[in-house]
Amino acid sequence: MESPFDVLGVDPDADDVAVERAYRERVLEAHPDHGGSMREFQRVRAAYAAIQEDRPEEFERARREDTDETATPEAADEGGSAEDEEAEVPDGVRVEYLDYDVLADLGLEIDDEDLFARAAEADLDRSEYGEMWVPHDEPLLKSAEAHGLTWPYACRGGACSNCAVAVRGGEMPMPTGHILPEEWLNRGIRLSCLSAPTSDEAQVVFNVKHLPGLDDLRLPPSRFDKARLND
Repeated sequence: MESPFDVLGVDPDADDVAVERAYRERVLEAHPDHGGSMREFQRVRAAYAAIQEDRPEEFERARREDTDETATPEAADEGGSAEDEEAEVPDGVRVEYLDYDVLADLGLEIDDEDLFARAAEADLDRSEYGEMWVPHDEPLLKSAEAHGLTWPYACRGGACSNCAVAVRGGEMPMPTGHILPEEWLNRGIRLSCLSAPTSDEAQVVFNVKHLPGLDDLRLPPSRFDKARLND
C-alpha cells in the first residue's frame, strides 16, 4: 500500500528539511495550473499533512477517495471532517472568496455592491465560492492551497499577475517588491502569493488575471518550471 512518503518521494527516515523540499516540488507539479490535477494536488497535500502534522487519517481518507472507496462511519468519526476541524477554534481572518470566471454566468459585475450576497444565494461549487480562515500573516494563496483550493499562479514571487485577486472588503496590504503599478493597487488588486489579509474579515474575487490591462502582466505558468526544478 502506498504511504505518504511514497507520494512525496522521500525515505521514511527523511528529516523535516528533505520532506519540506520534496513537498514544495510535488505540490507544484500536481497543481492543475502546471499540468497536474485536483485529485493529485489534494493527495500530495494530504501526504504532507500526514507526515508533518501527524494526521495520518487525512491521508487515508484521501487515499480512499482516490480509489472511489466509501469511508466507514467509524473512520469518519475517528478522523472528523474538514468542516469540523475548521469550526473548532477558528484563528485568523475569515475570508469570503469568489471566482471571477463565474460572474458573467450569474449576470454580475465585479463592482456590484451585492456581489457576494448574490453569490451566496447561487448554487456554486466550493471551488467557485466559499469561506476560509486564513492564519495571520500567511499569504492568501498559500492558505487557499491549504484548504484544497487550486487558485492560479505562476512565479509566487510578485513578478506577474497570474495570482491577482480583487479585494472587495477588508484590508490586504501589499508588500514591496512586486510588479503591480499604483493604479492597480488603488483599484484593490493584490497579488495573493505575497499579500495577507489583516482585517478580521475580507472579501476577495480571485482569478482576475484576465482583467483588461492586468492581463498584460500575466506570465505562462510554465515560465518558471525550469527555475523551480533547479531550486
